[in-house]
Amino acid sequence: MPRFITLADFDGMFSGLAHSAWRLESRRRYASDEATNTYRQFAAGLPVAWDLTDPWCTERREQVALGKRFERVRILDDPATEGQRYLLDNARRNRAAGEDVRTLTRAQADKLRLPDEDFWIFDARVVTRLHFDADDDLTRVELITDPGTVLRYCQAREAAWHYARTT
Repeated sequence: MPRFITLADFDGMFSGLAHSAWRLESRRRYASDEATNTYRQFAAGLPVAWDLTDPWCTERREQVALGKRFERVRILDDPATEGQRYLLDNARRNRAAGEDVRTLTRAQADKLRLPDEDFWIFDARVVTRLHFDADDDLTRVELITDPGTVLRYCQAREAAWHYARTT
């Protein structure tokens, strides 16, 4: 039976982790991105003014300074969608906050049989699977702690990380 947590509890996992957080981003767009000023700048062809002092960036840098790792692989279509191109630009912000961001083509992801879903792995012990609605809004976060299931996600992480490229 799936176990869901609140978005606040999910957010708290980033400051409570012991050593690492890893994400697979598989979606073609995220409605939450499109609601931001930075997305509007990007869509208008303007240089995006990333705020590197916002709470998200500040928390990431603090966690990285404590020796924690934040990594993600973004799956890209060929050609990349506008939302994926926005995330490629957003990688500058992620890197400035201390994340290691890499990309993988959707064809490679399919060949590797990676899950077609977004998820985070925390400390190689807990997975949070992100659920989205038909409009690409995040609706729920599923907490997965079953060791066998977590292992399958960790195996997907290893395959994705091995083949992903730094952008």
